[in-house]
Order: sequence, then structure tokens, then C-alpha cells
Amino acid sequence: MHSIRPKNGHTVTRALYIVESDVAVREGLTRLAASHGFQARPCASAEAFLLEASSGNAACAVVDISGADLRDSALRARLTVLALHLPIIALSSRDDPQAQRRARELGARAFFRKPVDAAALLDSIDWVTRRDPPA
Repeated sequence: MHSIRPKNGHTVTRALYIVESDVAVREGLTRLAASHGFQARPCASAEAFLLEASSGNAACAVVDISGADLRDSALRARLTVLALHLPIIALSSRDDPQAQRRARELGARAFFRKPVDAAALLDSIDWVTRRDPPA
């Protein structure tokens, strides 16, 4: 398992998944996360992510919803079910009604058009992984 140490100081012992088919973007997002104290698990496809995330150690997933494998309705359905328990942040190369609808259908808690603003993405990851400390 990997630890996520958001800037709020709370530690979450779970993985942060980066689901992106473009190697350069995937590596860039992984480096961005690492440079801000996050541990990331890069996945080249939604299918690969679903296989890994089934282990139950995920805290958040940053998912490129414009990936070709997400055209498969069965795969989208599996990701939507997972989103009920796992915060998803959606990325897309397009910001149009179809992309926004797809993000909503997947249960994404945030939606960003690529290229994504790094600070905004990191703030969103912090927000969706934040856990209030026990009282």
C-alpha cells in the first residue's frame, strides 16, 4: 500500500491512481503527484485500473474519460459502480456537453479539461481524499 500525505497533514494509507493512456501525460501527472508528497499508481487503461483497484487500497483515481477503452459500456458501468466508493476526478481533452455528461455518469467529483491546472488538480485530490481526524 502507498501513503498519501495531503497538504492538510492527514495521512491516508491508500493508492492514488492515475488512469491515462498517453504515456507522457501519465508520467507527467505521476511526477506532479510525487513532487507534492503523493504516491501515485499509474495505469495505462481503465481496465488495468479496475484490476488493480479491486484490491480495495485506493483513495482516489484521476481518470482520463476520453480514453478509448471507456467507450465500452460494460467497462463504464464497472467504473461507475467503483465510483460509489472511490472518489474519481475526471480529465478530458474536450470540455463539451458530452464529456461533462460522461464525467457525471461516472460519478466524478471534479472535472478538468486538459491541459489541467496543476494547483487546481492537486487541490481537488486533497479535497476528495481528505479524511476528518477522529474526534
